[in-house]
Amino acid sequence: MIKSKICEILGIQYPVFQGGMAWIADGKLAAAVSEGGGLGIIGAGNAPASYVREQVRIVKSLTKKPFGVNIMLMSPHADEVAAVVVEEGVPVVTTGAGNPSKYMKDWKAAGIKVIPVVASVALAKLMTRLGATALIAEGGESGGHVGELTTIVLVPQVCDATELPVIAAGGIADGRGAAAAFMLGAVGIQMGTRFLSAEECTIHPTYKEKILKATDLCTMVTGKRLGHPVRSLRTRFSQNYAKAEYGGMPDDELEALATGAFRIAVQEGDIEKGCFLSGQIAAMVKKEQPAAQIVKEVMDEAEAVLRRADSWLG
Repeated sequence: MIKSKICEILGIQYPVFQGGMAWIADGKLAAAVSEGGGLGIIGAGNAPASYVREQVRIVKSLTKKPFGVNIMLMSPHADEVAAVVVEEGVPVVTTGAGNPSKYMKDWKAAGIKVIPVVASVALAKLMTRLGATALIAEGGESGGHVGELTTIVLVPQVCDATELPVIAAGGIADGRGAAAAFMLGAVGIQMGTRFLSAEECTIHPTYKEKILKATDLCTMVTGKRLGHPVRSLRTRFSQNYAKAEYGGMPDDELEALATGAFRIAVQEGDIEKGCFLSGQIAAMVKKEQPAAQIVKEVMDEAEAVLRRADSWLG
């Protein structure tokens, strides 16, 4: 069994994080991943603090194992959610879409292990100086908000820039990707899109079906003009948004066009109005299965791949 430093730090069985996907990663999914030996993570997204508190309590009712909350720092509710994780005794916080500097002192004082998502070496160095527990280096192959660098380029550079444990994210869906991440210097992986196929993932059936039928060229990035690029499945919504983005629509109208689109995709499966977040590896997601089985299957395959590689070198 593959064990690493992050397993010891967090008290988890496998070095596998489940991505904190907005409106997708709820308490039920996070609890299932944690029960399966990984780190389940609630996605706060743009949700109000009351929703996050409710999901945290759902996790606590379903598992006694470690879990986390991902806070999207551009959310209008970020301040309130930052307080909720302290009040509810959340053991791990991951952050995305911004710089968590202003919250770090309070989180650390509460004993929370803080693991920011970084998309650049500069941010990795800053988070190291501020006392982060570990870092998630996420490449642009991922779904949701994305940076410019690919995973295979970003991860080794972040590993070289910090002594903190590094979790690789973006474009990882199986044991081959996990093994590659370990060879790049990471001590664990984070997967988002792969967990969309989990039985415990409560996305709309249309969303899940589109993931299971995805092809290699099924995603696109929109939102660059406003400075918040997002990777999602090619749907009528995303294609219409791209036309509006580069067709001269005013910024405020463009912003309004995307408001609520993540939630609509997850809850209603509406391809006209919903933004279906997905990483580039969607085509590698072939079947629905329990979250715990996904965690174990990926780690078992990674171990087999690494052993095979070792035999070639021997």
